[in-house]
Amino acid sequence: MARAEKQMAEQMPLKKLAEEVIRRLKEEYPDTGCTLDYNQAWKLLVSVRLAAQCTDARVNVVVEKLYEEFPDVNALAEAPVEEIERIVHPCGLGRSKARDISACMKMLRDEYGGNVPDDFEKLLKLPGVGRKSANLIMGDVFGKPAIVTDTHCIRLVNRIGLVDGIKEPAKVEKELWKIIPPQEGSDFCHRLVDHGRAVCTARTRP
Repeated sequence: MARAEKQMAEQMPLKKLAEEVIRRLKEEYPDTGCTLDYNQAWKLLVSVRLAAQCTDARVNVVVEKLYEEFPDVNALAEAPVEEIERIVHPCGLGRSKARDISACMKMLRDEYGGNVPDDFEKLLKLPGVGRKSANLIMGDVFGKPAIVTDTHCIRLVNRIGLVDGIKEPAKVEKELWKIIPPQEGSDFCHRLVDHGRAVCTARTRP
């Protein structure tokens, strides 16, 4: 963000500032959404786990091979962890990601009939699922209010002035819930990712 935006942030109440930021982001990025490819909820769970410290583009390539060999929840739940690790290794942290994916699919199979629960607290109990992942599922899959505090979100809301020097994801999420209309939260966070990649990158000094 440029100096004018910083001055705007200092002069506006937070809710008004949030409304203005949402308006501008909508104008700049009208078509937004998750950049992880999926057509079923469980696949988004897998992809978001693989995306930790890995690009979405690489995840989208890796999961194609994973789903060729293990095309549904049951198949992935029954797959040897070593086989999952072999495929997902290019995403980094292959062993821990494979263990989490295996345990998560087993839990979906055994406790939820192969379906992803649409309850935030239940999502948090799934292996490898934290608040960021649970919010992504709630917003993108179930269309419920959600705020996904990934690295882009945290960097930009601090730079814009929506939060003040807060870096912990859970604390940022808590503060944003106070000023972002619930129905806007999911797309707002996606647009922050769009803007963080296109303009306001980590290396820029606005």
